[in-house]
Amino acid sequence: MNIKPLPQTVYLGLDLAWSERNPSGLAICAGTPAGARLLQPPSRLLTNETIVQTIRVAIGDAPAILAVDAPLIVPNETGRRVAEAQLAAAFRRYDAGPHPANRRLLQRYGGVRGETLMAALAADGFVYAPAIEAGMSGRFIVEVFPHPATVVLFQLPRILKYKARPGRSPVERRRELGRYVALLRGLASSDPPLFGVERLWSEIDVDRLGHNAFKALEDEADALLCAYVGLYGHRWGAARCRSFGTAAGGAIFTPYWEENGDGIR
Repeated sequence: MNIKPLPQTVYLGLDLAWSERNPSGLAICAGTPAGARLLQPPSRLLTNETIVQTIRVAIGDAPAILAVDAPLIVPNETGRRVAEAQLAAAFRRYDAGPHPANRRLLQRYGGVRGETLMAALAADGFVYAPAIEAGMSGRFIVEVFPHPATVVLFQLPRILKYKARPGRSPVERRRELGRYVALLRGLASSDPPLFGVERLWSEIDVDRLGHNAFKALEDEADALLCAYVGLYGHRWGAARCRSFGTAAGGAIFTPYWEENGDGIR
């Protein structure tokens, strides 16, 4: 009996800045739902054109899942989307609520950048998906959010507080980013495994990073986590993941195990 190997899927993670004035992190992996490998260290790109061209070169004629940390569909002029309200309620005890997204707010940054990106990639066969289904085939773009994903994937009692926020000291942020990097390196032992990350960023001393280098590492780490969420969703689908919101109103997809007395597991 001839058993055909599963086709390789390209798993891309994009930490998309709200404006082209700031770099976006991009991670590129390839494999199957059973496991994948990081193809190169995560990079940072500035413009939509550069991001789209890099994705085109990376995927070739392969199926692909692009997991984006940024609002993709934002029909509401003000306030927040249902997706953000639902996700914030589900992960409130972990401090993992997302920023509200609305068109008036995003217009300050030039508009809904995620919409522009999806329109550009439609020519390459990408379609918007509110959720990743186990073993799905094709080219899909899905919105994700790193904070709740890290809580579930790494079984954390709270989010990793490496982002710049009022009240967080540089010492705390460096410690938390160091934890984040270490956890990402351990994804080679996860289910599904992501190989090629075991020594990623090993030459970097987080405690010695200047502001710009720290932000670069933060963007790259988030991009890698997004790519892994794409792989994880492809492996587990609805069995261990959930989509908050709606396809028409914008959805956020994340690893999610039902909450028990000890938390979401």
